[in-house]
Amino acid sequence: MRDAPLRIINHFIVTVFIMLDIQWLRAHPEEIAERLSARGKRPDFSVFAALENERKTLQTRTQELQNRRNTCSKQIGVLKGRGENADALFSEVAAVKSELEAAEARLSALLAELETWLSALPNVPHESVPIGEGEKDNVEIRRWGAPRDCAFPALDHVDLGERSGGMDFAAAAKISGARFVVLKGVWARLSRALIQLMLDTHTAAHGYTEIYAPYLVNRESLFGTGQLPKFEADLFRAPRGENEAPLYLIPTAEVPVTNLARGEIFPLEALPLKFVCHTPCFRSEAGSAGRDTRGMIRQHQFEKVELVQVTHPDASMTALEELTRHAETILEMLELPYRRVALCAGDLGFSAAKTYDLEVWLPGQKAYREISSCSNFEAFQARRMQARFRNEKGRPEFPHTLNGSALAVGRALVAVVENYQNADGSVAIPEVLRPYMGGAEKIGGI
Repeated sequence: MRDAPLRIINHFIVTVFIMLDIQWLRAHPEEIAERLSARGKRPDFSVFAALENERKTLQTRTQELQNRRNTCSKQIGVLKGRGENADALFSEVAAVKSELEAAEARLSALLAELETWLSALPNVPHESVPIGEGEKDNVEIRRWGAPRDCAFPALDHVDLGERSGGMDFAAAAKISGARFVVLKGVWARLSRALIQLMLDTHTAAHGYTEIYAPYLVNRESLFGTGQLPKFEADLFRAPRGENEAPLYLIPTAEVPVTNLARGEIFPLEALPLKFVCHTPCFRSEAGSAGRDTRGMIRQHQFEKVELVQVTHPDASMTALEELTRHAETILEMLELPYRRVALCAGDLGFSAAKTYDLEVWLPGQKAYREISSCSNFEAFQARRMQARFRNEKGRPEFPHTLNGSALAVGRALVAVVENYQNADGSVAIPEVLRPYMGGAEKIGGI
């Protein structure tokens, strides 16, 4: 049986030294600190250095103590075999055992401190990511389509939906509270039509495998994709029995679908894995008080069709372009004006190495608003999940993971009704959705 400190250290390596490459961290802390500072805050690597130095000293000492204990035990056996007195060695073993137990306890506590520090460390931005502090520094890549020139005052989706009776925020508030909606009749059907169009397109045209996934997940799954521990306040927690760990409502299908790879080793020929999944999503919006309180733009419960890819590291940037293009295809099929934006380092999500946002034109707001976020996480999530594949030499290696909304369903509904509204308050149904709507050409109207 391996000695306890070695078991502790080995367990730590596979459960914690997985956010960033630990050898890279140890060899190039200043380079990593500099690249992470592009996110807006330079991490204090002196903490890491101090903990690492103590870990190495303590690890060396525990191994010395283990060796001395084992040597003494053998010597005791020899002396006893000869019938000689071994009291001095018994005393030394007792002293070694006492010091070893103290060293093991400190090592365990030390590794917990390292885990806490490392788990808060975000991913390193890819070298192609624009430098900037926030949304104002994001870089527009291109636009598609032109905003419609309305001959009448454009209404937003709230006025259109409530006037027709298809969108009921008051009923949702009575049932649940703020930031919920009830869709009725053809409005509910229009939402379902959007979902079906997205799923049909991504499976038949883009080669994704459809997944039905749980809406409740454990902490390990949220840790694997990077939502925990940093973003616990944004999650809805579901307590269970006294001796059972709580579950969490998913903030996005990214969590259960990406975690299909957790703990697995895939053959090289299995890559890329391409999944599409429709789920509701649940977010507390803890950091969004006062933002987008009107309508369906920012809700506690909403729906998305999510794309997930697990790829060879050499192919992930090409895959990001492909996945983003798949999301754009839906917008173009719906003939909705949009733009692609590259997020700057200061606006990147915690786990992302590079992200494109797709922003759709909303006449009711006279602005482009995010409808999809497509990210390459490189090996960041794979390390956290211990997801691997066998490379060309047959050795386990971390793949790269990607995901993107294609699309956020509620915002797609908002975009359709606002862009296709008529002067009488009716909404024309995009031609591509009409087969899903029983051939209907419009909804609502006075």
